Parts: sequence; structure tokens; C-alpha cells
Amino acid sequence: MKITLENISKTFGEQRVLDGLDLTLESEKITFIIGQSGGGKSVLLKHIIGLVKPDSGRVLVDDIDISSLNDAELNEMRKNFGMLFQDAALFDSMNVGENVAFPLKEKTRMGNELIRDKVYEELEHVGLAGSEHKLPSQISGGMVKRTALARALVSEPEIMLFDEPTTGLDPVIGLAILKLIDSCHKRFSFTGILVT
Repeated sequence: MKITLENISKTFGEQRVLDGLDLTLESEKITFIIGQSGGGKSVLLKHIIGLVKPDSGRVLVDDIDISSLNDAELNEMRKNFGMLFQDAALFDSMNVGENVAFPLKEKTRMGNELIRDKVYEELEHVGLAGSEHKLPSQISGGMVKRTALARALVSEPEIMLFDEPTTGLDPVIGLAILKLIDSCHKRFSFTGILVT
């Protein structure tokens, strides 16, 4: 899916965060957006997924202006998205397997057996087979990120948003996460946006 931002501007109070931004994200490629803290990278991601509406301009996903969609249409569009949050955003009360299964249980009508198979397959791809019964508090920071990546990818989204995926990790583990993202991209050919 191709994403085009046309003349996007966004102001919060007195602070203009985005000012006439034009950007095209090519389908099935990963685009890296690098910038200083507070530069508007996360705000950009929120525009792309429709959590924030621009003050002016348009966000087009496959030529559909998502800022003009109603809530039901926007929720339908979001089924095409996966997101790896900066802090992973796992549910503390759910184990690794339950966290990964969550989007399938919430957004699909898959049976429990098929969900279990998909979860196992995705955990295997991110190197976490056998960890499905552990709680987030029982695994390392790198394993938390891999669990969050598996959860984001289990529904096979066409668009993946990565909000600072290596934050809080040492350089070796951070590089391993980036290589894992590359490996997942080769499997799914999603359109990716990675901010750091």
C-alpha cells in the first residue's frame, strides 16, 4: 500500500510540529525517518494511522484520504496496519502467547486452534518458540520487543509502523531487532515506516 502525505501541517497550542510536509512512502519498502527528539516523528506516525488529524493537508493510503473517514471506515482501514510501539505496549497481565494472540481475537473470527497455530508460527519466526507461557516481566528487553513485533505481524498487515524500535536496548540487541525487522519485511513485503 502506498502512503502519501500532502502539505500536512499540525500545531499543538503555540507549537507547530509539522509545517507543510510532503512525503511519499513507496509500497512494499521500508522508509526510515531520522530526527531529533521532539521533531514530530511520532506525530507523523499518528497522522498515518489516523490517531491525529492534520490541521491542513491530506493523508492518503492507497489514494483514500483517511482524515475524511468516519470512525467505522477508519477502524476498517486500520486492519491493514501493524504497529511496534516504542515501549512495546504489552499487556502485563497476559503472557507472551496471549499478547501475540490479542489482535487475532479482537479483529478476526478465527477459531482458537488456528489462532494458537498462528501465534506459535510467529513466535518461532522471531526466535521466541517455547516462551509463550512467560509473562512480560519474566523476559528480557529484547524478548519484549520481539514479542511486540510478533503481535504486530501476526495479522499480516500491509503497513507496519515502527516507533523507535531499538530504544532502551543495547547496540547489539538493537541491531538484532533491526535485522529481525528486515527478515520480517522479506516475508511479508509490507510498506514500512521506521522512525528513530
